Amino acid sequence: MELDFIRGLLRPAETKIVFLVMDGLGGLPVAAGGPTELEKARTPNLDGLAAEGICGLHEPIAAGITPGSGPSHLALFGYDPVKYQVGRGVLAALGTDFDLQPGDVAARGNFCTVDSEGRVTDRRAGRISTEQNRKLCAMLDKIELPGVEVFVRTVKEHRFLLVLRGQGLCGELADTDPQQVGRKPLAVKALSKAAEHTASLVSRFIEEAGKVLADSHPANMVLVRGFSQKPDWPTMSEAFGLKAAAIAAYPMYRGLGKLIGMDVLPTGTELEEEFETLKANWDKYDFFYLHVKPIDSAGEDGDFDRKVEWIEKVDALVPDLVRLKPDVLVVTGDHSTPSALKSHSWHPVPVLLWSADCRRDPVTSFGERACMAGGLGANIAAVNLMPLALANAGRLEKFGA
Repeated sequence: MELDFIRGLLRPAETKIVFLVMDGLGGLPVAAGGPTELEKARTPNLDGLAAEGICGLHEPIAAGITPGSGPSHLALFGYDPVKYQVGRGVLAALGTDFDLQPGDVAARGNFCTVDSEGRVTDRRAGRISTEQNRKLCAMLDKIELPGVEVFVRTVKEHRFLLVLRGQGLCGELADTDPQQVGRKPLAVKALSKAAEHTASLVSRFIEEAGKVLADSHPANMVLVRGFSQKPDWPTMSEAFGLKAAAIAAYPMYRGLGKLIGMDVLPTGTELEEEFETLKANWDKYDFFYLHVKPIDSAGEDGDFDRKVEWIEKVDALVPDLVRLKPDVLVVTGDHSTPSALKSHSWHPVPVLLWSADCRRDPVTSFGERACMAGGLGANIAAVNLMPLALANAGRLEKFGA
């Protein structure tokens, strides 16, 4: 739905909306006929909300499309992910509070492991520690390229930020991550003539990085993706009349919030600390985005049981959120990350919406198969969840006479 259309229907209200985003929530059974991770998890509190609310499955982008985290989150926040596109590099830069300037080209990098033939054996270098990451970034930050400044900064664990600053740069570059092991990193490819110079600079950076990291193990090479430059988009305040806050332990998701004008609240890395941050700031904002990352990480690692455990940890803290008495509560994931696939997938994502004015459906448990029968439908577009939340919060006027 177009932001200008929604903007024309906004009306002020003293109501509060919470989006609890359990990253990578959707899953698959590991055995035919078995439960998904969400179905296996003991979630009495989420089940209770499902019974009092309305449920469904949302499609982050469109049917059959496997989404990245950036576009799937933007869709949840009401931004058409096909129209509003940004690479993960910008999100990583904003999430680490890097002073990204107009014209800078940013990319999200992974330290990875390659064998003697240059083939990737681990795309995440065993999820090295953040402290080891800092040491490696300090080494890469010394690489010099002609005519540009090079910045290499730690994000978290195996992830880092690469920024090039100079004249005539263009972020229209393809990723070098092959997205699977057993293959060599892809060559840097310019997607437009304007990006050819930038592609040559990035190629040289990667070549030099390979030399610097040659004796480092397991992180002996880099993969870079999400090349982008900072866009100028409407903020949440401009688009929806909301004073919005983001609570996220992971830098990229703080960057997402910052990109669309949310205040990014300082918080700890533990789940309980994020919920405490929500409570401490409850009176200051109309909209809260509360992000939980470890569910997605477990799915990417193929760890069914750990994903179940993290879902249960979130469920145990849901009463703390409910006691704050939000006017609208949306619980969902940005995309599916089935542990059976060890990756993001195209499968629709469970979603529940609770408010005093929602039309309850017969769903009484929060899981994929239960949500298929929910009142929101089995394939509602994620971009429509924000207008529904606004309506349930009494923040939209009637359209037309």
